[in-house]
Amino acid sequence: MSIYLIPFISAFIGWFTNWIAIKMLFHPRQPMNLGFMTLQGIFPKRQQQFAQKLGKLVADELLSFEDIREKLTDPEKIKNIIPLVEDHLEHFLRVKLPDAMPVLSMFIGDSTIKQIKDVLVKELDTLFPMMIAQYLDNVKDELDLERIVTDKVAAFSSDKLEQILQGIMSREFRFVEIIGGVLGFLIGLLQLLMA
Repeated sequence: MSIYLIPFISAFIGWFTNWIAIKMLFHPRQPMNLGFMTLQGIFPKRQQQFAQKLGKLVADELLSFEDIREKLTDPEKIKNIIPLVEDHLEHFLRVKLPDAMPVLSMFIGDSTIKQIKDVLVKELDTLFPMMIAQYLDNVKDELDLERIVTDKVAAFSSDKLEQILQGIMSREFRFVEIIGGVLGFLIGLLQLLMA
């Protein structure tokens, strides 16, 4: 009668070994010296390498500094901020300038304000892309995406890294456990049939 338990025992062993393998991705967090070998979870052991590879992947394949430059210097995006500039210039010419220079404001009428504003907006339309490009050149070294991602991932606690990966791959991990049980059951069933 106990021979019929073989498929169920094999299913349990298959599930359990896969469950242990998944746990060993993250545990033990600190190296454990077992005398003949040192045991540590794969992700805690390789976190620095994982961080470097992920940083390189992000910088080379997903989001480069040139991608950021292209987005920030896009003429259409710059044109979207012109209405804000116009509003600010309008307020400056009608309120702040007369407060700062009351005598000058006596000689500036509505048509002059409009002309000044139009000339300044046109000039700023040319100046903004150059200013943004210059600013980006100045901060390029500080926006080293590879270094930023590498440093952030390397600084994650092991708990945080496990939480992130479990959040992303929990279904896949569960599937691997179930497949281990199913394969174990089938192997046990095959053993039972061969007996």
